[in-house]
Amino acid sequence: MIDVLVVDDDFMVARIHRGFVDRIDGFRVVGTASTGEEAVGAVDRLRPDLVLLDLYLPDMFGLDVVTRIRAARHDCDVLVISAAREAEAVRRAVRYGAVNYLLKPFGFDELRTRLEQYAVRRTAVRATVVADQADVDRVLSRSGSPAATATLPRGLSAETAELVERALREHDGTLSASECADRVGISRVSARRYLEHFSGTGRAEVTLKYGAAGRPERRYTWRA
Repeated sequence: MIDVLVVDDDFMVARIHRGFVDRIDGFRVVGTASTGEEAVGAVDRLRPDLVLLDLYLPDMFGLDVVTRIRAARHDCDVLVISAAREAEAVRRAVRYGAVNYLLKPFGFDELRTRLEQYAVRRTAVRATVVADQADVDRVLSRSGSPAATATLPRGLSAETAELVERALREHDGTLSASECADRVGISRVSARRYLEHFSGTGRAEVTLKYGAAGRPERRYTWRA
């Protein structure tokens, strides 16, 4: 279970976001805060795994909260939720280690997608044993590091790559590109690109399934 602290100066917005989080399997809200000082105190008291952090707080800018909790040696993750659309705000959030940045207003499905992606990355990073550079690259990719994202071919995103990887990992047996596309919610062509990337980097294995006629079907499985 991933414990979440919701930080927002608007009581009704915080209540809505709390309701969203509590609907997502594997997550629970352990508290809310409406100011920066309350957020710092709540992190110290509740020790959440993840903070949903608004940037516009009445007593301090949201990223100053991150500075305070890092100085107190708390290692919780931060997902920024803000109406701030300035590129500099996004860049600063990345520099401060935010795992994602979600613009207000947003719906339940948008938050659920990002929290599920976060859960996948968090689990994968905790389970990884680093033995070589390939393992380092995978850890950085799962943590959203720009350095690792650059290792993906142009047009492929780290977030979708994680979803395709999860589909392969969790499936007992092989998957075709069409089956993978249905599970992830992307096109067959896109799924094929990610699957071929994993195959080319040695993380997925390809087998051919021959039918009565026509080209054999390519089927993929994750290599443990």
